[in-house]
Amino acid sequence: MKRLAWLVPVAVAAWLLPYGLDGYAIHVADVAVIFAILAVGLGLTMGVAGQINLAQVAFFGVGAYAVAILTTQAGFGFWAAAALALLIAMVFGILVGIPALRMQSHYLGIVTLGLALAFTNWVTNADIAGRAEGISDIPVPPLFGVDLSSGYLFYYVELVVFALALAFALLVTRSPLGRRLRAMRDDDLAAGALGAQIPLLRMTAFVLSGLYGGVAGVLYAGLIRFVAPESFNIANMFLLLAMVIIGGRSSILGCVVGAVALTLLREALLDASGYAQLGYGLVVVLVVVFAPRGLAGLPGQLRLLLRRRRGDGSRAQLGAFLPYEPAPSDAGGNALEVRAVTKRFTGLTALDGVSLTVPAGQIRGIVGPNGSGKTTLFNVISGFYTPTQGSVLLRGQDLTGAAPYRLSLCGVARTFQNLRLFEDLSVRENILVGLDRTPTSWIWRYPSLPWKVLGYERTLRARAGELIERFGLADVADADPRSLPYGIQRRIELARAMAMSPSLLLLDEPAAGLNGEEVRQLGEIVRSIRDSGVTVVIIEHNMGLVMSLCEQVTVLSSGRVIADGRPAEVAVHPDVVAAYLGDSMSTPSEAAVEEASR
Repeated sequence: MKRLAWLVPVAVAAWLLPYGLDGYAIHVADVAVIFAILAVGLGLTMGVAGQINLAQVAFFGVGAYAVAILTTQAGFGFWAAAALALLIAMVFGILVGIPALRMQSHYLGIVTLGLALAFTNWVTNADIAGRAEGISDIPVPPLFGVDLSSGYLFYYVELVVFALALAFALLVTRSPLGRRLRAMRDDDLAAGALGAQIPLLRMTAFVLSGLYGGVAGVLYAGLIRFVAPESFNIANMFLLLAMVIIGGRSSILGCVVGAVALTLLREALLDASGYAQLGYGLVVVLVVVFAPRGLAGLPGQLRLLLRRRRGDGSRAQLGAFLPYEPAPSDAGGNALEVRAVTKRFTGLTALDGVSLTVPAGQIRGIVGPNGSGKTTLFNVISGFYTPTQGSVLLRGQDLTGAAPYRLSLCGVARTFQNLRLFEDLSVRENILVGLDRTPTSWIWRYPSLPWKVLGYERTLRARAGELIERFGLADVADADPRSLPYGIQRRIELARAMAMSPSLLLLDEPAAGLNGEEVRQLGEIVRSIRDSGVTVVIIEHNMGLVMSLCEQVTVLSSGRVIADGRPAEVAVHPDVVAAYLGDSMSTPSEAAVEEASR
């Protein structure tokens, strides 16, 4: 609450603003509020969710034209038309978002820009939209006898709507849904492994964008009471984009600041509009190069620079790991069964009839030379790849080809060979993403039961605090992962995986890059996790760790299982010796085997 205390004087100033403005100035303020709402919607899509959206101005036009057509041609009252316009804009958001399910990056930008151009072309040529002349005589919105034809009074309607829109956007961004959207933006692969349903999240981002565009369009139609194609052209789209980039696309408040600032600047440069467009482009380029997080990100960049100069990240220390309470011994059964799994890519067979069974409560090692298919096997088990043949069973349930988020909810957690932490989220937020186990259907609670969302958020933060203490991360809980030493980042990824309360934990080379003491601590942590009732499967090249930690080892070579058994037995298997050392090497001595098994 203290962080938002400054909003009170800002709200008071905004409420009193009309008392110091003339008629033209209040019109400019009205337009600025509308663009601020548009910018918030674009910020949610591009900045928070990471979906390139160049159709926001089309959502704006859909809302405005829907109100105009429904009131002037279909006989609807203004507010009934406004409600329908919001629904139409959200449906349009879904249609525009469909390409996001198949493409990302600049390809998505090109598609959304094409859809925006298609909308502008349609309203310019369609009779129902008034062609190039537009639609006039939109009725004044009725409101308990208040004359909203006055720009001063309409400003207060806009201000209330803007406050509600801003509050909802802040609720979304600072809640589990917002963290999942930001996690998807940073790394959709890791987000999916943590339970995020990526296709639905992408569509949610575009629906939110359509909603905010529709709200802005309704207000614009009520304010101007005239709509025409030039209000929704590509020039305004790029102006809106400049607002978001300059203000800070990852910050909702930054988007508002950028929208208000550029609206006022555009009015100030009205007599030099050609030079203004050039200026906007130059400023956007400078911001992207020197301040990629916009004006809102400058304080954070300065703090990070100061920390780096002081070397705070390099001095970060891990606390002691607090072991889990041992769980009662499992009743038995197999936690994981891989049955004759084959995975073929074009011209390559990465897995060839791989089978293995992991009993519940075991630490199983998966070893093999580089390129033997170990990570591919993990990707099949965790749902990133669908096997060409074969099946994967978890606790006897066939989940072959299930999506990563579904497997996550079924108790599968994993780490990655290359760290996949969400670098723009703090350590605490990374763990909070893992803790969030809410199903897809939870999304409807955000607009309808916000107090439930806030209560759930408090519960998650309490649990995150406990997990942070257990893994010794209290001193770095609010730091950015990228600023921390590699060994600490590995611990964070393991803590995030355990936040999911898994029954099966897949560790892909967790000791990579760790020093001797960190490897020793890792072994203690993995044993404690196993003792708590979690089955662990570990891929590792550190053979000392594998031999001392694993109860059974499976060896892969060229996509096939060449050995499976106790560590001491596997170490002297002729095929294993040949795979690691070459056919010319002799079988290791008994002394070497004994040393490897220690």
